[in-house]
Amino acid sequence: MSYEPADTELKQLIDRWIAQWNESRPDERRRLIREVWAESGYQVMVNPPQGIRETAAHYGVPAPSIEIRGHDALYARVTRAYEMFIADGEYAFEQHGEAVRHPGAAVALSWVMRSRADGSIAGAGLDVLTFGPGGLVRTDHQFVA
Repeated sequence: MSYEPADTELKQLIDRWIAQWNESRPDERRRLIREVWAESGYQVMVNPPQGIRETAAHYGVPAPSIEIRGHDALYARVTRAYEMFIADGEYAFEQHGEAVRHPGAAVALSWVMRSRADGSIAGAGLDVLTFGPGGLVRTDHQFVA
């Protein structure tokens, strides 16, 4: 059963969801993940990274989506994204526009990866979240532009 957070609760959750990707301190990042995600929560990278898509194409098979399940795997995923895109201080992830509620208690969240130097957008995506008991993220289907 899906949980539908109240507006104030949703804003706080999305603020923490964004913060986990930008957090430099490993212990704080792990704490944020536990505050954001249900223990059995998972993220599906619907359109996986280019290298995976190229390998699949090489073998003539469709590119698989990638599922990251549970706090430890999500910590590894968020940490790798931090190391790849945020750690050098050039970029930060931020929410882009308002979250949009959809039937079935799903919420669509657009985000960007913005240059700290000039404000330009270097990447963007859309995540569709559902929530479990206590308002923690149960599912996250991520689409990277």
